[in-house]
Amino acid sequence: MPELPEVEITRRGIAPFVENRVVTSVVVRERRLRWPVPHDLARRLHGHTILRVLRRGKYLLFDCGHGWLIVHLGMSGSLRVVDAGTSPQPHEHVDFVFGRNVLRLRDPRRFGAVLWTSDEASAHPLIAGLGVEPLSPQFSGVWLHAATRGRRTGIKQLLMNAAIIVGIGNIYANESLFRAGILPRTSAARLSRPRCEKLVQAVHDVLNAAIAAGGSSLRDFVHSDGSSGWFQQQYYVYGRSGLPCRVCGAPIRVVRLGQRSTFYCLACQK
Repeated sequence: MPELPEVEITRRGIAPFVENRVVTSVVVRERRLRWPVPHDLARRLHGHTILRVLRRGKYLLFDCGHGWLIVHLGMSGSLRVVDAGTSPQPHEHVDFVFGRNVLRLRDPRRFGAVLWTSDEASAHPLIAGLGVEPLSPQFSGVWLHAATRGRRTGIKQLLMNAAIIVGIGNIYANESLFRAGILPRTSAARLSRPRCEKLVQAVHDVLNAAIAAGGSSLRDFVHSDGSSGWFQQQYYVYGRSGLPCRVCGAPIRVVRLGQRSTFYCLACQK
């Protein structure tokens, strides 16, 4: 699933092509996504200007002045900018046309979403309950230490709980915990404030490095121009079960936590 870096890269990639541009038409070839695409979406968007594109967690928010277009890439979605007249390929379900440019949603599994709200995006039920942004000033060691008090769940599961912290999926939770030297199963409540400070810094470093590297080349994710990221070349633990740790040489181990594969080095993480 595209995580925060991939969604942020998508936002940055499409912004120059859609911000302050007028929507000339909307083409919906398949409405049956995770939730049905609104039947009146073309009417709501036609002739209106996209003022800005924001990201909240893994959601892309298009400010249309009179409402918000909310897009989620789901498990396998991507948004690409193509020339008008480019024939759609299989699984390319929605086009937002801006004159000569088309913003095209591809979603093979159809777990993504294209929704509309006339209210503030922050009040939408999918957005209102989201936690703190991990790249925001609010996400600090002090905040994390307070947020983990009394929580016996493993720290990896807490990092991936979008009601507490948004956008950190499985890949970057694994990598952040390795850099912080913390075992994924460690009870969140047991983390001292210094360890929380170290984990916050590791999350910042991992997410920023992933964004700088163009994200990870997930199976279905590509940039808005069709290119791929290469952060996977920098993984310390994710997907490296049985391979030697890049730091100490011990074999990387894997367990299932919360139904997700969890990778760690028993020598480097405590």
